[in-house]
Amino acid sequence: LRSPGVLPLCSRPPAWGRAARQSPGLLLAQRRAFSNNKILVELDEGSGVATMKFKSPPVNSLSLDFLTEFCISLEKLENNRGCRGVIFTSAIPTVFSSGLDITEMCGKSMEHYAEFWRAVQETWLRLYGSNMVTVAAVNASSLELLPAGGCLLALSCDYRIMAENPKFSIGLNEAQLGIVAPFWFKDTFVNVVGHRVAERSLQLGSLHSAPEAHRIGLVDELVPEEKLQDKAAAVMAQWLALPDHARQLTKSMMRKSVLDRLVAHREEDIQNFISFITKESIQKSLRMYMEMLKKKKS
Repeated sequence: LRSPGVLPLCSRPPAWGRAARQSPGLLLAQRRAFSNNKILVELDEGSGVATMKFKSPPVNSLSLDFLTEFCISLEKLENNRGCRGVIFTSAIPTVFSSGLDITEMCGKSMEHYAEFWRAVQETWLRLYGSNMVTVAAVNASSLELLPAGGCLLALSCDYRIMAENPKFSIGLNEAQLGIVAPFWFKDTFVNVVGHRVAERSLQLGSLHSAPEAHRIGLVDELVPEEKLQDKAAAVMAQWLALPDHARQLTKSMMRKSVLDRLVAHREEDIQNFISFITKESIQKSLRMYMEMLKKKKS
C-alpha cells in the first residue's frame, strides 16, 4: 500500500492527450463501474474521472463496513493509472453522510473500538493524502445533518461544492455529544477555515447552515441541487487541466506535516480514543443520543 502522506510523481498523460487519440464513440464506451454493498464507483476512462457514490441507507453512516469498503474502493482508483480524479457524492438524494456510526462506539469491546478507530484513521490518511484530485459534491434536498465524520470526508477533499439549501447543515459537532474532536480532525478543520473560526466552532460543536458554511470557507461553492454534478465536473476539469506532478507536489507540501503527525502517533491516538470512549459518562451520553434519534424516527 502507498505510504500515507507521500504523493508520488505521476506519469499519467493529460486527459486531453488521450482523448485526442481516440474517437468520440470509443470514449462514450469507456465507462467502467464496480460496486460493493455500500459504495458504487463509476470510472470514465476517457476523462480519467471517477464518481464514488455512497449507498448505505438510510443516512450513509460511517460504519466499520462502510469505511473498509471506502478504503478498498479508493485504493483501486489510486492504483489505476487511468484515474486522475474522484468526485464523492451520495446515491441517497436526501443526505451526503450522517457521520460516524454511533453504534460502533457504544456498548462494544475494546478490540472493536480499536478496529473501528483504525479504520477511521485509514480513511482520512488515504483521502487527505490522495494522489488524485478530490471533489466533494455534497448533495441533499431535505433537512439532514452532515456532522463530524461526514464533514471530515468533505474537509479532506481538495474542493467542496454544496447543494444550495439553507436547511442543510455541516460541521464538526463532537462537543454537543460530550466528545472531543481528535487532533487530526482539528488540524484538517484549521487548514480549511482558519484557527479562530475552527476554535469557536469546535468548542461549540457548531453545525453551520449552507450559507454560513460558504461564508466561513467550510465549503467553496453553493449551487442549486440540479446543477451540483455539472459543477463538480467543471471544477474537476479545471484542476485536471494542470500538470499532475506540479499539483501533486504542491498538495504534498501543504498536507504532509499534518499527515505525518497522525502516522507518528497513530497507536497513541487509538489508545486515547479507547480510553475516552469507554468512560461511563461518554457511553451514557452516546446512549442518550441514540435514544433521541430513535424518538425522532418514531
